[in-house]
Amino acid sequence: MRIVLPLMIFVALVAAAAYIGAQFTPGEWYATLHRPPLAPPNWIFGPVWTVLYLCIAIAAFLMWRSPNEKRRLPATMLWCCQLTLNALWSWLFFGLERPGVALIEIMVLLVMCIATMRMFLTIRKSAGLLFLPYVVWVSFATYLNAGFWFLNR
Repeated sequence: MRIVLPLMIFVALVAAAAYIGAQFTPGEWYATLHRPPLAPPNWIFGPVWTVLYLCIAIAAFLMWRSPNEKRRLPATMLWCCQLTLNALWSWLFFGLERPGVALIEIMVLLVMCIATMRMFLTIRKSAGLLFLPYVVWVSFATYLNAGFWFLNR
């Protein structure tokens, strides 16, 4: 149980963030926007985020299982910050329909993701590497957000 409980907690936290983000999905407003080059079809986001959310949870679990107890709390705090920003972005972009504000927020999210990945790499390499696809995707999402903002000002 000592091993399973932290995994369940991290999965539950990620699921909560995913649930919050899912409350704000593309709607009529989004369908009217000019799309930036390389914007994927909407159906791709669900499968991609499912895999990424699993990676985010497992990365946190692996970091938590590290014997380096001193670094776990700061790493977990970074992880929680990026997860909160992750959930917030959907509300800003889709809920409030504010791509400019969402762009600023996603740039902060990207910095937090990179910081979390770097810290995870110093604690447990596999945890940091599991964050890499997420960092790449958030980088791409930042490009898309910037494109939506620029093309639809």
